[in-house]
Amino acid sequence: MNALALDLVWLGCGALFGARGRVVMNRLTLHPVSDAPSQLATPVLELLDECWSEERGPLCLSPTTEALLSGLLEAERPAHTVLEVPAFLAGDPTWEARLRERAAAGQALALKGRPLQPLSPELLACFRHVIIDMDDDRRQTQAPASGAARQTPWVQAGTSTPEQAGASLRRGALAVLGWPLGERPGPDAPRKDVPPSVQIVMDLIQRVDREEPVNRLEEALRGDPTLAFRLMRLINSPAFGLSVEINSFQHAIMVLGYQRLKRWLALLVTNAVDNPDLQPLMQLAVRRGLLMEELVRAQGDSGAAGEAFICGVFSLLDRMLGQPFERLLGNLPVGEGVAQTLAPSGQGPYSLALSVARAVESELPLDIAEAAGAMLLSPGELNRAALKAMLSAQQLQSD
Repeated sequence: MNALALDLVWLGCGALFGARGRVVMNRLTLHPVSDAPSQLATPVLELLDECWSEERGPLCLSPTTEALLSGLLEAERPAHTVLEVPAFLAGDPTWEARLRERAAAGQALALKGRPLQPLSPELLACFRHVIIDMDDDRRQTQAPASGAARQTPWVQAGTSTPEQAGASLRRGALAVLGWPLGERPGPDAPRKDVPPSVQIVMDLIQRVDREEPVNRLEEALRGDPTLAFRLMRLINSPAFGLSVEINSFQHAIMVLGYQRLKRWLALLVTNAVDNPDLQPLMQLAVRRGLLMEELVRAQGDSGAAGEAFICGVFSLLDRMLGQPFERLLGNLPVGEGVAQTLAPSGQGPYSLALSVARAVESELPLDIAEAAGAMLLSPGELNRAALKAMLSAQQLQSD
């Protein structure tokens, strides 16, 4: 990867979630480090050209400085990238001509925020979509004053609960920027039975831990053929780069071994929650796991990388199942380090990596820099891990 660009920005990795909770567009926030040169557009675009081809789908770019935005606007960007332009700049007459010229040349643009003054229909037509914060969204209470604004596809930002995000999609939003996690279930949350499919996978992980014979493991999956199918799809996903196609459980153990198989079974736990409303949480959990794995491996602890992956994947299981970790940890087949990290105190060996992953998905530059500093990560080290995780997650989504 382009080392220059990786060392000069902090990357936030997000996504736009559309109908049925699927990722419709990935997103990168680009925040230059304090001593970065003003001319950053070229190395950033070289990095994207290297790692995010058109086949990977559309990618939103959200630069946080006017200099980087201006450089990206004037450069020849790939057609599958969408450049976000803050509304206060779009309303500036000195920018309007530039935006209209670049849009006419085929550049994809998005308007971020609601303008203080109405934009002309000609300028609004330059934007593929408009990102509207919940606090500024007049669609909740009244029709927009501008008919042209109503016709522009819109993306909802600033939702604080999954219910708000779902309501925005039902009102006609193209997508929701990020996905709100909602409140963590507390100790007084009503008790619920763990879904049978999830229980099957948890039982399977425990059997793998005990290294039971293959026929005993296959027995655990016979009651739910759909899970067996999902497992084979996950194992053969290009995101994990196996050189041979796995066609049976026995073959998987021969190729992977018992401990490496736990990685796929951890993914299968989130996939076993058959609720389309939870699809965004599943996507976020996978991203977390992949990033935490890269962070721990990059620090030289390859033996713990797999456990860090499981920790990230399980970190949203309390919200998926509506049960606090105080209850879940008694049944979750995880090691002591993962259990300590997921416990309410959060003082486990993977706590710093989990904090970094949360900061990266928040796309807030100051939070990212603070979390990276606590883990003694340079921008380049964190960005390299974040991009690898983002690319692997995208491969899983498209599989």
